[in-house]
Amino acid sequence: MHFDPPLEPGRLLRRYKRFLADIETSSGELLTIHCANTGSMLNCMSEGARIWFSRSSDPKRKLPGTWEIGETPHGRLACINTGRANGLVEEALRAGVIAELSGFSGLKREVPYGQERSRVDFRLDYPSGPAFVEVKSVTLGFADSTVAAFPDARTERGSKHLRELAALAREGVRAVQLYCVNLSGIDAVRPAEEIDSAYTAALREAVKAGVEVLAYGVDISPEGLRLARKLEVAL
Repeated sequence: MHFDPPLEPGRLLRRYKRFLADIETSSGELLTIHCANTGSMLNCMSEGARIWFSRSSDPKRKLPGTWEIGETPHGRLACINTGRANGLVEEALRAGVIAELSGFSGLKREVPYGQERSRVDFRLDYPSGPAFVEVKSVTLGFADSTVAAFPDARTERGSKHLRELAALAREGVRAVQLYCVNLSGIDAVRPAEEIDSAYTAALREAVKAGVEVLAYGVDISPEGLRLARKLEVAL
């Protein structure tokens, strides 16, 4: 996934109201841009840190750009635009990067399923039957550790998705939780039990029910993003 036009560099002044970020560009321009991240962004941002943003020329947009990448307090790069995760996963699926999910004959996005009226990120069709794949973007890292964690804030929606996947698995349908790790310098992913114990419990129950859990890391640069390598999952 290449950024076209290229991202522009800047410095973060503040993030507020969840979806707004004030930045200063490298030329000294002060802008308010969109922050496409619903989480807390814990350990993922700091005032004055380097950021990269995409600028929009759409006159209908209220904000002139979107925050895409940030430098974390621990010196890593994070793709904080969670809207990129599904595009990265689809690109990797079609390129055969995710070996565990290769060989499908059909791919559909945002497919309704389950008793709680959810929409799964991907439905993959195989001769043996479908696989339902839920994607989560991971950006929570820690100092002196190469293990990232999810979630960075309490998420009932995330727990609901795990319950839906577990219900499928109990019925013999293939169900997969895929963590897209949008953080550099990471070797493994774990549930953030200290932040959301209910999500952690739901994840462990899902695994018991037969849900597969995968994690893949993203190569991040201001030039582009690429889902590139399998990571360990520490339950």
